[in-house]
Amino acid sequence: MKIDRRTMLAGLAAASAAPPLSARQTAAGAFHPGALWPDDKGVHINAHGGGLLRDRGRWWWFGEHKTAGEGGNTALVGVHAYSSTNLTDWRDEGIALPVSNDPASPITRGCILERPKVIRNPRTGRYVMWFHLELKGRGYGAAQAGVAVADRPQGPYRFLRAGRVNPGIWPANATDADKAPGTILARDMPGGQMARDMTLFVDGDTAWHVYASEENDTLQFARLVPDWLSHDGYYVRVAPDGGNEAPAIFKARGRYYMVASGLTGWRPNPARLYVADAVTGPWRSLGNPVRGTAEQAATTFGGQSTFVLPLPPARPGGEPRFVFMADEWRPKNAIDGRYVWLPIKWEGDTPVLRWRDQWTLADGWGWKYDATNTVRPELVEGRAANDPIASCASTGSARTVSGSVLLPRHQLQQPHHDPADDDPHHRRAHRVDGPCHHAR
Repeated sequence: MKIDRRTMLAGLAAASAAPPLSARQTAAGAFHPGALWPDDKGVHINAHGGGLLRDRGRWWWFGEHKTAGEGGNTALVGVHAYSSTNLTDWRDEGIALPVSNDPASPITRGCILERPKVIRNPRTGRYVMWFHLELKGRGYGAAQAGVAVADRPQGPYRFLRAGRVNPGIWPANATDADKAPGTILARDMPGGQMARDMTLFVDGDTAWHVYASEENDTLQFARLVPDWLSHDGYYVRVAPDGGNEAPAIFKARGRYYMVASGLTGWRPNPARLYVADAVTGPWRSLGNPVRGTAEQAATTFGGQSTFVLPLPPARPGGEPRFVFMADEWRPKNAIDGRYVWLPIKWEGDTPVLRWRDQWTLADGWGWKYDATNTVRPELVEGRAANDPIASCASTGSARTVSGSVLLPRHQLQQPHHDPADDDPHHRRAHRVDGPCHHAR
Protein backbone atom coordinates (compact mmCIF):
# COMPACT_ATOMS: atom_id res chain seq x y z
CA MET A 1 0.00 0.00 0.00
CA LYS A 2 1.76 3.13 -1.18
CA ILE A 3 1.19 6.42 0.56
CA ASP A 4 2.24 10.01 0.14
CA ARG A 5 4.66 11.62 2.52
CA ARG A 6 3.17 12.99 5.70
CA THR A 7 2.70 16.73 5.92
CA MET A 8 3.48 18.80 8.95
CA LEU A 9 0.43 19.57 11.04
CA ALA A 10 -0.10 23.29 11.03
CA GLY A 11 0.13 25.49 14.08
CA LEU A 12 2.05 25.41 17.34
CA ALA A 13 -0.55 25.77 20.08
CA ALA A 14 0.59 26.83 23.51
CA ALA A 15 0.62 24.29 26.31
CA SER A 16 -2.62 24.02 28.24
CA ALA A 17 -2.84 26.06 31.42
CA ALA A 18 -5.67 24.11 33.02
CA PRO A 19 -5.17 22.87 36.61
CA PRO A 20 -4.14 19.26 37.20
CA LEU A 21 -6.73 16.61 37.84
CA SER A 22 -8.11 16.91 41.33
CA ALA A 23 -8.08 13.20 42.16
CA ARG A 24 -7.23 9.79 40.76
CA GLN A 25 -9.89 8.63 38.35
CA THR A 26 -8.83 4.97 38.43
CA ALA A 27 -9.06 2.41 41.19
CA ALA A 28 -5.77 1.84 42.99
CA GLY A 29 -3.75 -0.98 41.47
CA ALA A 30 -5.98 -1.34 38.40
CA PHE A 31 -5.58 -0.52 34.73
CA HIS A 32 -8.45 1.32 33.01
CA PRO A 33 -7.75 1.26 29.27
CA GLY A 34 -8.64 4.49 27.50
CA ALA A 35 -9.25 6.46 30.71
CA LEU A 36 -7.39 9.45 32.07
CA TRP A 37 -4.28 8.17 33.88
CA PRO A 38 -3.05 10.64 36.53
CA ASP A 39 0.54 10.61 37.74
CA ASP A 40 1.63 11.30 41.32
CA LYS A 41 0.71 14.97 40.89
CA GLY A 42 -2.77 14.28 39.52
CA VAL A 43 -1.73 15.15 35.96
CA HIS A 44 -2.57 12.90 33.02
CA ILE A 45 0.56 10.93 32.06
CA ASN A 46 2.28 12.53 29.08
CA ALA A 47 4.37 9.75 27.49
CA HIS A 48 2.82 8.93 24.12
CA GLY A 49 4.13 6.41 21.61
CA GLY A 50 6.40 5.16 24.34
CA GLY A 51 8.03 2.08 25.75
CA LEU A 52 9.07 0.68 29.11
CA LEU A 53 12.37 -0.32 30.67
CA ARG A 54 12.85 -2.40 33.82
CA ASP A 55 15.89 -1.18 35.74
CA ARG A 56 17.04 -1.70 39.33
CA GLY A 57 13.67 -2.29 40.89
CA ARG A 58 11.68 0.28 38.96
CA TRP A 59 9.82 0.51 35.70
CA TRP A 60 10.66 3.47 33.49
CA TRP A 61 8.17 4.78 30.93
CA PHE A 62 9.46 7.05 28.16
CA GLY A 63 7.23 8.75 25.61
CA GLU A 64 6.44 11.81 23.54
CA HIS A 65 5.47 14.87 25.57
CA LYS A 66 2.41 16.36 23.88
CA THR A 67 0.98 19.84 24.30
CA ALA A 68 -2.51 21.20 23.69
CA GLY A 69 -4.08 21.53 20.27
CA GLU A 70 -2.91 20.32 16.88
CA GLY A 71 0.47 21.97 17.39
CA GLY A 72 1.10 19.46 20.16
CA ASN A 73 1.73 16.80 17.52
CA THR A 74 5.13 18.41 16.95
CA ALA A 75 7.89 18.22 19.56
CA LEU A 76 7.69 21.39 21.64
CA VAL A 77 9.07 19.91 24.87
CA GLY A 78 10.81 16.56 24.35
CA VAL A 79 10.73 13.03 25.73
CA HIS A 80 9.03 12.63 29.11
CA ALA A 81 10.03 10.02 31.69
CA TYR A 82 8.04 8.41 34.49
CA SER A 83 8.91 5.67 36.98
CA SER A 84 6.90 3.13 38.96
CA THR A 85 7.26 0.06 41.14
CA ASN A 86 3.85 -1.44 40.34
CA LEU A 87 3.02 -0.25 36.78
CA THR A 88 -0.16 1.56 37.79
CA ASP A 89 1.13 4.41 39.96
CA TRP A 90 3.65 6.61 38.15
CA ARG A 91 6.05 9.28 39.41
CA ASP A 92 6.88 12.17 37.09
CA GLU A 93 10.64 12.12 36.49
CA GLY A 94 10.67 15.14 34.19
CA ILE A 95 11.92 15.60 30.65
CA ALA A 96 14.59 13.03 29.83
CA LEU A 97 15.52 14.48 26.44
CA PRO A 98 14.52 18.12 25.86
CA VAL A 99 14.20 19.59 22.40
CA SER A 100 16.83 22.15 21.47
CA ASN A 101 16.48 25.93 21.22
CA ASP A 102 19.16 25.91 18.52
CA PRO A 103 17.43 26.22 15.13
CA ALA A 104 20.35 24.34 13.53
CA SER A 105 19.85 21.28 15.72
CA PRO A 106 18.03 18.29 14.20
CA ILE A 107 15.92 18.15 17.37
CA THR A 108 15.09 21.84 17.43
CA ARG A 109 11.76 22.85 18.92
CA GLY A 110 9.01 22.13 16.39
CA CYS A 111 10.58 19.03 14.88
CA ILE A 112 8.62 15.75 14.97
CA LEU A 113 10.05 13.31 17.50
CA GLU A 114 8.12 10.05 17.85
CA ARG A 115 8.13 6.63 19.52
CA PRO A 116 11.18 6.95 21.78
CA LYS A 117 12.47 3.66 23.22
CA VAL A 118 15.20 3.21 25.84
CA ILE A 119 17.37 0.17 26.54
CA ARG A 120 20.26 -0.25 29.00
CA ASN A 121 23.48 -1.58 27.51
CA PRO A 122 25.01 -4.19 29.85
CA ARG A 123 28.50 -3.68 28.44
CA THR A 124 28.68 0.08 28.95
CA GLY A 125 26.05 0.53 31.66
CA ARG A 126 24.64 3.46 29.70
CA TYR A 127 21.02 4.07 28.72
CA VAL A 128 20.44 4.34 24.98
CA MET A 129 17.41 6.06 23.45
CA TRP A 130 16.38 5.72 19.81
CA PHE A 131 13.48 7.60 18.21
CA HIS A 132 11.90 8.50 14.88
CA LEU A 133 12.84 12.03 13.86
CA GLU A 134 11.45 14.38 11.24
CA LEU A 135 13.25 17.65 10.66
CA LYS A 136 11.36 20.86 11.37
CA GLY A 137 9.45 22.19 8.41
CA ARG A 138 9.95 19.11 6.24
CA GLY A 139 6.80 17.20 7.11
CA TYR A 140 7.55 13.47 7.13
CA GLY A 141 10.11 13.59 4.33
CA ALA A 142 13.31 13.25 6.36
CA ALA A 143 12.39 9.84 7.86
CA GLN A 144 15.43 9.70 10.13
CA ALA A 145 16.43 7.76 13.22
CA GLY A 146 17.86 9.66 16.19
CA VAL A 147 19.92 8.37 19.10
CA ALA A 148 20.77 9.80 22.52
CA VAL A 149 22.57 8.44 25.59
CA ALA A 150 22.52 8.97 29.37
CA ASP A 151 24.16 7.67 32.52
CA ARG A 152 20.85 7.43 34.43
CA PRO A 153 17.48 6.16 33.23
CA GLN A 154 15.79 9.51 33.87
CA GLY A 155 18.54 11.33 32.02
CA PRO A 156 19.42 13.94 31.02
CA TYR A 157 20.00 12.27 27.63
CA ARG A 158 22.64 13.70 25.32
CA PHE A 159 21.61 13.80 21.69
CA LEU A 160 24.28 12.20 19.51
CA ARG A 161 23.10 12.20 15.90
CA ALA A 162 20.27 11.52 13.50
CA GLY A 163 20.11 10.26 9.93
CA ARG A 164 18.98 7.57 7.56
CA VAL A 165 19.94 3.93 8.24
CA ASN A 166 22.81 1.95 6.68
CA PRO A 167 23.71 4.18 3.71
CA GLY A 168 25.40 2.34 0.85
CA ILE A 169 24.47 -1.11 2.18
CA TRP A 170 21.96 -3.60 0.77
CA PRO A 171 19.76 -5.71 3.09
CA ALA A 172 21.08 -9.22 3.69
CA ASN A 173 17.94 -10.74 2.16
CA ALA A 174 17.52 -8.34 -0.77
CA THR A 175 16.88 -10.05 -4.10
CA ASP A 176 18.00 -8.88 -7.52
CA ALA A 177 14.47 -7.62 -8.09
CA ASP A 178 14.64 -5.63 -4.84
CA LYS A 179 17.85 -3.99 -6.02
CA ALA A 180 16.55 -3.13 -9.47
CA PRO A 181 16.59 0.56 -10.45
CA GLY A 182 13.26 2.18 -9.71
CA THR A 183 12.57 0.44 -6.42
CA ILE A 184 12.37 2.58 -3.28
CA LEU A 185 15.05 0.38 -1.71
CA ALA A 186 17.45 1.11 -4.56
CA ARG A 187 16.54 4.79 -4.62
CA ASP A 188 17.44 5.19 -0.94
CA MET A 189 20.45 2.85 -0.77
CA PRO A 190 23.15 5.52 -1.37
CA GLY A 191 21.87 7.91 1.30
CA GLY A 192 20.39 5.36 3.71
CA GLN A 193 17.02 3.79 4.33
CA MET A 194 13.98 5.66 5.60
CA ALA A 195 13.12 5.05 9.27
CA ARG A 196 9.71 6.04 10.60
CA ASP A 197 7.55 4.25 13.23
CA MET A 198 10.03 2.22 15.26
CA THR A 199 10.79 0.07 18.26
CA LEU A 200 13.84 -1.54 19.84
CA PHE A 201 14.10 -5.25 20.59
CA VAL A 202 16.86 -6.88 22.64
CA ASP A 203 17.45 -10.55 21.91
CA GLY A 204 20.10 -11.93 24.26
CA ASP A 205 22.98 -9.47 23.98
CA THR A 206 21.96 -8.23 20.52
CA ALA A 207 19.78 -5.17 19.98
CA TRP A 208 17.66 -4.58 16.89
CA HIS A 209 16.24 -1.33 15.56
CA VAL A 210 12.91 -2.13 13.88
CA TYR A 211 11.25 0.55 11.77
CA ALA A 212 8.84 1.24 8.92
CA SER A 213 10.82 1.97 5.77
CA GLU A 214 10.59 2.29 1.99
CA GLU A 215 7.76 4.85 2.20
CA ASN A 216 6.16 2.64 4.88
CA ASP A 217 5.81 -0.27 2.45
CA THR A 218 8.25 -2.58 4.26
CA LEU A 219 9.58 -3.09 7.77
CA GLN A 220 13.33 -3.33 8.26
CA PHE A 221 15.22 -4.97 11.13
CA ALA A 222 18.67 -3.38 11.56
CA ARG A 223 21.22 -4.77 14.02
CA LEU A 224 23.06 -2.38 16.34
CA VAL A 225 26.77 -2.41 17.20
CA PRO A 226 27.75 -3.73 20.66
CA ASP A 227 27.39 -0.33 22.39
CA TRP A 228 23.96 0.08 20.68
CA LEU A 229 24.73 3.62 19.54
CA SER A 230 24.82 2.93 15.79
CA HIS A 231 24.01 0.28 13.20
CA ASP A 232 26.53 -2.42 12.26
CA GLY A 233 25.47 -2.69 8.60
CA TYR A 234 23.43 -5.89 8.83
CA TYR A 235 19.70 -5.57 8.20
CA VAL A 236 16.81 -7.45 6.62
CA ARG A 237 13.51 -6.59 4.98
CA VAL A 238 10.41 -7.99 6.71
CA ALA A 239 6.88 -8.28 5.27
CA PRO A 240 7.84 -6.57 1.98
CA ASP A 241 5.07 -4.42 0.52
CA GLY A 242 2.96 -5.18 3.59
CA GLY A 243 2.22 -1.57 4.51
CA ASN A 244 2.97 -2.01 8.22
CA GLU A 245 3.85 0.54 10.88
CA ALA A 246 3.79 0.72 14.69
CA PRO A 247 5.79 -2.49 15.26
CA ALA A 248 5.87 -4.04 18.75
CA ILE A 249 7.87 -7.26 19.26
CA PHE A 250 8.11 -9.88 21.98
CA LYS A 251 9.48 -13.39 22.37
CA ALA A 252 7.36 -16.15 23.91
CA ARG A 253 7.31 -19.94 23.88
CA GLY A 254 10.47 -20.05 21.79
CA ARG A 255 9.08 -17.87 19.00
CA TYR A 256 9.08 -14.22 18.05
CA TYR A 257 5.82 -12.33 17.73
CA MET A 258 5.13 -8.90 16.30
CA VAL A 259 2.03 -6.72 16.45
CA ALA A 260 1.78 -3.96 13.85
CA SER A 261 -0.86 -1.74 12.28
CA GLY A 262 -1.89 -0.73 8.81
CA LEU A 263 -1.54 2.71 7.26
CA THR A 264 -4.73 4.69 7.87
CA GLY A 265 -3.42 7.97 9.21
CA TRP A 266 -4.63 9.00 12.64
CA ARG A 267 -7.56 6.62 12.34
CA PRO A 268 -7.22 3.23 14.08
CA ASN A 269 -7.31 0.05 12.02
CA PRO A 270 -7.18 -3.74 12.52
CA ALA A 271 -4.00 -4.91 14.20
CA ARG A 272 -1.76 -7.38 12.37
CA LEU A 273 0.01 -10.26 14.12
CA TYR A 274 3.14 -11.99 12.81
CA VAL A 275 5.26 -14.91 14.05
CA ALA A 276 8.78 -16.14 13.26
CA ASP A 277 11.24 -18.73 14.51
CA ALA A 278 14.10 -16.23 14.24
CA VAL A 279 14.13 -12.48 14.72
CA THR A 280 15.33 -12.04 11.13
CA GLY A 281 12.44 -14.12 9.82
CA PRO A 282 10.82 -15.31 7.75
CA TRP A 283 7.75 -13.78 9.40
CA ARG A 284 4.33 -15.34 8.85
CA SER A 285 0.99 -13.57 9.25
CA LEU A 286 -1.41 -14.81 11.95
CA GLY A 287 -4.13 -12.31 11.10
CA ASN A 288 -5.81 -10.01 13.60
CA PRO A 289 -5.10 -10.75 17.30
CA VAL A 290 -8.19 -8.88 18.55
CA ARG A 291 -11.10 -10.96 19.84
CA GLY A 292 -14.40 -9.21 20.48
CA THR A 293 -16.94 -7.17 18.59
CA ALA A 294 -16.59 -6.25 14.93
CA GLU A 295 -15.83 -2.66 15.92
CA GLN A 296 -13.15 -3.73 18.36
CA ALA A 297 -11.49 -5.92 15.74
CA ALA A 298 -11.68 -3.17 13.12
CA THR A 299 -10.12 -0.49 15.35
CA THR A 300 -7.88 -2.40 17.81
CA PHE A 301 -10.02 -0.97 20.62
CA GLY A 302 -9.46 2.54 19.25
CA GLY A 303 -5.67 2.37 19.63
CA GLN A 304 -2.47 1.64 17.79
CA SER A 305 0.32 -0.66 18.97
CA THR A 306 3.41 0.90 20.53
CA PHE A 307 5.06 -1.73 22.78
CA VAL A 308 4.68 -5.18 24.31
CA LEU A 309 5.87 -5.37 27.90
CA PRO A 310 7.18 -8.72 29.21
CA LEU A 311 6.51 -9.52 32.87
CA PRO A 312 7.75 -12.39 35.05
CA PRO A 313 5.39 -15.29 35.84
CA ALA A 314 2.72 -14.75 38.48
CA ARG A 315 4.21 -17.66 40.41
CA PRO A 316 7.45 -19.70 40.22
CA GLY A 317 7.36 -22.09 37.28
CA GLY A 318 4.56 -20.23 35.53
CA GLU A 319 4.66 -18.71 32.09
CA PRO A 320 5.88 -15.16 31.49
CA ARG A 321 3.12 -12.62 31.04
CA PHE A 322 2.88 -9.89 28.41
CA VAL A 323 1.07 -6.55 28.33
CA PHE A 324 0.01 -5.04 25.02
CA MET A 325 0.46 -1.27 25.00
CA ALA A 326 -1.31 0.99 22.50
CA ASP A 327 -1.93 4.69 22.06
CA GLU A 328 -5.33 6.21 21.40
CA TRP A 329 -4.37 9.29 19.42
CA ARG A 330 -6.34 12.54 19.64
CA PRO A 331 -4.67 14.81 17.10
CA LYS A 332 -7.06 17.75 17.51
CA ASN A 333 -5.87 18.04 21.11
CA ALA A 334 -2.68 15.99 21.24
CA ILE A 335 -2.22 16.21 25.01
CA ASP A 336 -5.50 14.31 25.52
CA GLY A 337 -4.18 11.10 23.94
CA ARG A 338 -4.98 8.00 26.01
CA TYR A 339 -3.32 4.64 26.67
CA VAL A 340 -4.78 1.21 26.07
CA TRP A 341 -2.96 -1.49 28.05
CA LEU A 342 -4.37 -5.03 27.90
CA PRO A 343 -3.10 -8.45 29.01
CA ILE A 344 -2.09 -10.79 26.20
CA LYS A 345 -3.89 -14.14 26.39
CA TRP A 346 -3.32 -17.28 24.31
CA GLU A 347 -5.41 -19.40 22.01
CA GLY A 348 -3.09 -22.36 21.58
CA ASP A 349 0.11 -20.79 20.27
CA THR A 350 -1.59 -17.59 19.13
CA PRO A 351 -1.49 -14.48 21.34
CA VAL A 352 -4.85 -12.68 21.44
CA LEU A 353 -6.33 -9.50 22.89
CA ARG A 354 -9.71 -8.94 24.54
CA TRP A 355 -11.15 -5.76 25.95
CA ARG A 356 -11.19 -5.19 29.69
CA ASP A 357 -12.83 -2.15 31.27
CA GLN A 358 -10.64 -2.71 34.29
CA TRP A 359 -8.00 -5.28 35.19
CA THR A 360 -5.11 -5.85 37.56
CA LEU A 361 -1.84 -7.75 37.42
CA ALA A 362 -3.43 -10.36 39.65
CA ASP A 363 -6.48 -11.08 37.49
CA GLY A 364 -5.48 -9.99 33.99
CA TRP A 365 -4.48 -13.44 32.80
CA GLY A 366 -6.98 -15.49 34.75
CA TRP A 367 -10.42 -14.85 33.25
CA LYS A 368 -12.35 -17.42 31.24
CA TYR A 369 -14.37 -16.54 28.15
CA ASP A 370 -17.44 -18.21 26.70
CA ALA A 371 -18.12 -19.01 23.05
CA THR A 372 -19.17 -15.42 22.36
CA ASN A 373 -15.90 -14.03 23.79
CA THR A 374 -17.75 -12.65 26.81
CA VAL A 375 -15.74 -12.46 30.01
CA ARG A 376 -16.98 -14.88 32.64
CA PRO A 377 -16.50 -14.18 36.34
CA GLU A 378 -14.61 -17.40 37.06
CA LEU A 379 -11.21 -16.25 38.22
CA VAL A 380 -8.75 -19.08 37.66
CA GLU A 381 -5.60 -17.36 38.82
CA GLY A 382 -5.34 -15.45 42.07
CA ARG A 383 -2.76 -12.97 43.22
CA ALA A 384 0.59 -14.61 43.82
CA ALA A 385 1.85 -13.80 47.30
CA ASN A 386 5.41 -13.58 46.04
CA ASP A 387 4.67 -11.43 43.01
CA PRO A 388 6.60 -8.20 43.73
CA ILE A 389 5.11 -6.36 40.78
CA ALA A 390 1.54 -6.94 41.92
CA SER A 391 2.12 -6.19 45.58
CA CYS A 392 4.43 -3.18 45.89
CA ALA A 393 3.51 0.50 45.72
CA SER A 394 5.30 3.49 44.27
CA THR A 395 6.89 6.14 46.43
CA GLY A 396 8.80 9.35 46.03
CA SER A 397 8.39 12.90 44.86
CA ALA A 398 8.32 14.28 41.37
CA ARG A 399 9.23 17.18 39.17
CA THR A 400 6.55 18.78 37.08
CA VAL A 401 7.02 20.11 33.57
CA SER A 402 5.22 22.90 31.79
CA GLY A 403 2.56 21.56 29.47
CA SER A 404 1.82 18.36 31.39
CA VAL A 405 -1.77 19.28 32.08
CA LEU A 406 -5.10 18.25 30.71
CA LEU A 407 -8.45 19.98 30.43
CA PRO A 408 -11.22 18.24 32.34
CA ARG A 409 -13.15 15.87 30.09
CA HIS A 410 -16.28 18.07 29.97
CA GLN A 411 -14.17 20.96 28.61
CA LEU A 412 -12.65 18.95 25.77
CA GLN A 413 -14.02 19.60 22.31
CA GLN A 414 -15.78 16.65 20.77
CA PRO A 415 -13.87 15.31 17.77
CA HIS A 416 -15.14 16.22 14.34
CA HIS A 417 -14.23 15.15 10.86
CA ASP A 418 -11.46 17.10 9.20
CA PRO A 419 -10.46 16.45 5.58
CA ALA A 420 -6.86 16.42 6.74
CA ASP A 421 -7.63 13.22 8.63
CA ASP A 422 -8.18 11.49 5.31
CA ASP A 423 -4.46 11.86 4.63
CA PRO A 424 -2.82 8.61 5.84
CA HIS A 425 0.07 10.68 7.13
CA HIS A 426 -2.14 12.68 9.47
CA ARG A 427 -1.96 9.73 11.77
CA ARG A 428 -4.54 7.98 13.93
CA ALA A 429 -8.12 8.90 14.73
CA HIS A 430 -10.18 10.32 17.53
CA ARG A 431 -12.51 8.19 19.58
CA VAL A 432 -15.77 9.58 20.85
CA ASP A 433 -16.12 8.76 24.51
CA GLY A 434 -19.31 7.04 25.45
CA PRO A 435 -20.60 4.14 27.48
CA CYS A 436 -21.05 1.92 24.43
CA HIS A 437 -17.88 2.61 22.48
CA HIS A 438 -16.30 -0.66 23.54
CA ALA A 439 -19.59 -2.49 23.91
CA ARG A 440 -19.30 -2.06 27.64
